[in-house]
Amino acid sequence: MKNTDLLKDKKILIVDDEKDILESLSDLLPMCRIKTASCFAEAKSLLESETFDLAILDIMGVDGYALLDMVGKIGLTAVMLTAHALTPQDVLESYNKGAAFYIPKEELTNITTYLQDVLEAKEKGKNSWGRWFERLGSYFDKKFGPDWREEEREIWKSIKY
Repeated sequence: MKNTDLLKDKKILIVDDEKDILESLSDLLPMCRIKTASCFAEAKSLLESETFDLAILDIMGVDGYALLDMVGKIGLTAVMLTAHALTPQDVLESYNKGAAFYIPKEELTNITTYLQDVLEAKEKGKNSWGRWFERLGSYFDKKFGPDWREEEREIWKSIKY
């Protein structure tokens, strides 16, 4: 299966309190079957009643970390999406709570690449965070400064793709 085919027909739950983000992601992922939720309760209900291949979870506004805990318990792969929780601590919390990727909303146009990276890593039994560093490491170095990984250096050094 080609990398570009990995998203075809995947059922994805997208949770965000911003309607335009839900619409943009739906438009960017026409090859997928999309379900959207604009609040925690709606997302919880969908997670309890349907199965998904992936979840894209906003951090702020929908209690994204609580949703991440929930999807982790059912074994669903999740990607965190944020505009406001853009800190080294949130990157680390997303990683530690089991997210497969952490995407700033200003990088939304590259969502298919990031989701394909996640699915490819999962298919190969690898950690998707290695590819995250390849794709977004320099972005976060510019955003946070070159030493942002120093606090948890051993965790970040251990991640390979």
